Amino acid sequence: MTWHSIDEASKAKIGTRMYLVDFYTDWCGYCKKMDRETFTDATVAKIINKYYYPVKFNAEGRNSFTWFGTSYGPGSGRSRAHSFARGIQGYPTSVLYLADGKPLQAVPGFYSAKDYAIILWYFASGDYQRYPYERYQRIFDKEIRPTMEKELNK
Repeated sequence: MTWHSIDEASKAKIGTRMYLVDFYTDWCGYCKKMDRETFTDATVAKIINKYYYPVKFNAEGRNSFTWFGTSYGPGSGRSRAHSFARGIQGYPTSVLYLADGKPLQAVPGFYSAKDYAIILWYFASGDYQRYPYERYQRIFDKEIRPTMEKELNK
């Protein structure tokens, strides 16, 4: 999987895919663990490559950019958090954005590859419009996974 910068993402034409923005910091141990264990998983990578435009964003970065008409810049004063990361409560946090740049869902915290694949598929497939997430988790292995695997192996 190829991660893109926020600058690349702000200029990209992604069609109907969603943006997956991974908010991380250099000091975050669980961010590094997600990179090592979750994002390298074959199923997670297939879902991201097919349905998302993956973006890595250092939440304490110093660059300025424009995202869908709004300008963002580095934090000031005592805050090290970039203005684009305002509202993020902890790291890692993945935020799914629709193709028009509107946020769909924040997914805070570390997830195993299996659990993260379920979350990614829930949104990529549109199942979030049909099922409450708690039910989705319960029926995933029996009812959803076979369809997901079939779609990913096309």
